[in-house]
Amino acid sequence: MRSSNPVFSRLGFNRDDGSPRPADRRLQPVGAGFATGPDLSEPAPVNPYAQPANSYLVKDTRVDRTTMTIDDVVVRTGATLGTVVLTAVLSWVLLPVDSTGIGRSYGIGVAAALVAFVLSMIQAFKRRPSPALILGYAAFEGVFLGVVSNATSTWIAPGVVVQAVLGTMAVSAGVLIAYKRRWIRVTRRFYGFVLAAATGFLLLMVVDLIFSAFGAGHGLGFDSGATGVLFGIIGIVLGAAFLALDFKQVEDGIAYGAPRQESWLAAFGLTTTLVWIYLEALRVLSILQSDN
Repeated sequence: MRSSNPVFSRLGFNRDDGSPRPADRRLQPVGAGFATGPDLSEPAPVNPYAQPANSYLVKDTRVDRTTMTIDDVVVRTGATLGTVVLTAVLSWVLLPVDSTGIGRSYGIGVAAALVAFVLSMIQAFKRRPSPALILGYAAFEGVFLGVVSNATSTWIAPGVVVQAVLGTMAVSAGVLIAYKRRWIRVTRRFYGFVLAAATGFLLLMVVDLIFSAFGAGHGLGFDSGATGVLFGIIGIVLGAAFLALDFKQVEDGIAYGAPRQESWLAAFGLTTTLVWIYLEALRVLSILQSDN
């Protein structure tokens, strides 16, 4: 199963065409036998960290290697999200969004978003996780979120930021509960549907941006009215689906003995997904309050 998130694709266990990688041993899927037993419609995942059949020819250094645990993921996710929150608060306080300073603050926020995007792309294509890149991404993403959140709360919908944060927490908790109770099963069909839906969603966002840039008013209307609310809800649902994919990749990485450093990639992917959900929640709540 490969995640569309380039961060977690590093923990994927199949080729790009969906065929399983060869390995000398196969493991049962995580959660096999849970409640209703293994899902026989899905091929058994392959351990990407398994030793090759002729491993006796090479000294095995894996015995002393520290592997990823759920505590590693929690600690690093907390550090990454904490960096986002800290820089968001600082940018909220230090970058004014009044009538005289909003232009400069927006410029800084957009520049920070571009830097965060570049850092995320560099990390996505690196062979190893870099804590400096991941924390740098979190810092610049926090600056962007702080400016956007402050401007939205000041000019569009006062108090909406707290509601968006609570909404993001509620969605995350709901997905985690549903995933742990196996109400959500991350299968190949689930992955394909999420990938197709996300591709269409992103294409619509690009088209909307192009229409807006060339003077088409509000573009396709995704930032206002019923259309905007519907589009935002779809974005939240997609974010929740990606969160389930992230949970699956973390669970498999722990079960298959991924290196401890991979927990930074887990933190990176989870942070990216949570930022997505927060921005979509902020969009929906802002539209609802501005229409009242």
